[in-house]
Amino acid sequence: MAIVGDAYEYIDKKFYDLTVPIADIELIFDKCRWSEGPVWFADGGYLVWSDIPNNRLLRWVPDLGVSVFRTPSNYINGNTRDREGRLVSCSHGARAILRTEPDGTITTLVSHYEGKRLNSPNDLVVKSDGTIWFTDPTYGIMSDYEGYKADPELPACYVFRFDPADGSLAIVTDELKKPNGLAFSPDESILYVADSGRSHDPDWPTVIRRFDVVGDRLANGREFVRTGAGGPDGLRLDIHGNVWTSAGPSIECYDLSGALLGRIRAPQAVSNLTFGGEKRNRLFFTSTQAVYSVFVATTGVQRP
Repeated sequence: MAIVGDAYEYIDKKFYDLTVPIADIELIFDKCRWSEGPVWFADGGYLVWSDIPNNRLLRWVPDLGVSVFRTPSNYINGNTRDREGRLVSCSHGARAILRTEPDGTITTLVSHYEGKRLNSPNDLVVKSDGTIWFTDPTYGIMSDYEGYKADPELPACYVFRFDPADGSLAIVTDELKKPNGLAFSPDESILYVADSGRSHDPDWPTVIRRFDVVGDRLANGREFVRTGAGGPDGLRLDIHGNVWTSAGPSIECYDLSGALLGRIRAPQAVSNLTFGGEKRNRLFFTSTQAVYSVFVATTGVQRP
């Protein structure tokens, strides 16, 4: 039987060791239209995230509050940092992966596959070898709300691997209907990818798939878990290999076997999350119109 508190639902006692039951969910900011793509800058001590329909990036600095980081942002969704600490982003507007250089200029890294425009890159992660792995569903071109309405040029929605060193772009899997959030295991031997196809197909499972990483490709794709109401979107892993994922009105935590350990209930539907803070034990999550945080008792896998 689940042990239920105000914000926490403990399905397995192991979840107690991963949370701080007395830690409250804290509101960071609540003036967004659809918040997404949180990324923590450890060297600067601040959080950046996307407010996609408002076409801007926002920044929160502890004790100083929230300010505009960039506007217009070209409808950026997911964000991460590369091995040099540069911001790398998924742009719905440009239908491309963009990199922000140290002097603030923006470089388009990749926008086409075999001469055809990408759909609308959604989320991304940088591997330790510097390659960028990203998902490319069609959400940003379905309407003018989060980008520019357009017909897709690609026949499906893929997960791609891009190598900035040689400019190569390759499809690593076509097994998902709407590939969304993704994250590597701590040793990078496994890639987890959320499929949010339920958003436009009520019969599609709310599933996270797991793939073996074999060099520059993926193999042995299989179902990892089916999440709760709302389905998965963004996800992250902690240092123990537990998967923390958005799941509609909550954040769900799964262990390596796929067992659900517990939930953190959110005030609004959760879109994405990241570990940050001085000790990387603060879980920041974007949640519809707002951004929240909660301290936990584990540390996130986060680079750099």
